[in-house]
Amino acid sequence: MDGSRVGSVNDDRSKAPLAVFDLDNTLADTAHRQRFLERRPRDWDGFFSAAPQDPPLPEGIALVKESARECEIVYLTGRPERCRRDTLDWLALQELPEGRVYMRRDADRRPARFTKLEILRRLARTREVRVLVDDDELVCEDARLAGFTVVRADWAARSAELKVAQEREGRT
Repeated sequence: MDGSRVGSVNDDRSKAPLAVFDLDNTLADTAHRQRFLERRPRDWDGFFSAAPQDPPLPEGIALVKESARECEIVYLTGRPERCRRDTLDWLALQELPEGRVYMRRDADRRPARFTKLEILRRLARTREVRVLVDDDELVCEDARLAGFTVVRADWAARSAELKVAQEREGRT
């Protein structure tokens, strides 16, 4: 998860608190691609290659835009690094605030709650992390226990298959 930027953030924002947003089922509706996870074996290539067609989730989009008024935006996703170009294109298409994008290394299969908390702690060493917005209840629970303010994105339909993939398979 390297933190490449979407656009560039001016120097005035470099001291602003951070608002950290997940993508899948927080900003992007993955319902149309859940079918790839219902197969055995799971079709991860199909799942991630369909991401550019994700419709935006209005609640998440509104919250990220509102947060950008006072905070620097950071995107923290469990998507693998190989999806970076599609992810950056999707963020630009939605006209979302610019910000660093942290993605999972392609071979990293740890549960999202571990990878994301690691990044949050690293960010918090030098900046105030004002809020984490994520749909994964285990990510949210661990972040809360670590002292972060959390908003659980509960506006997308929950998928049992995605939940298993996030926690047991470390794929998203």
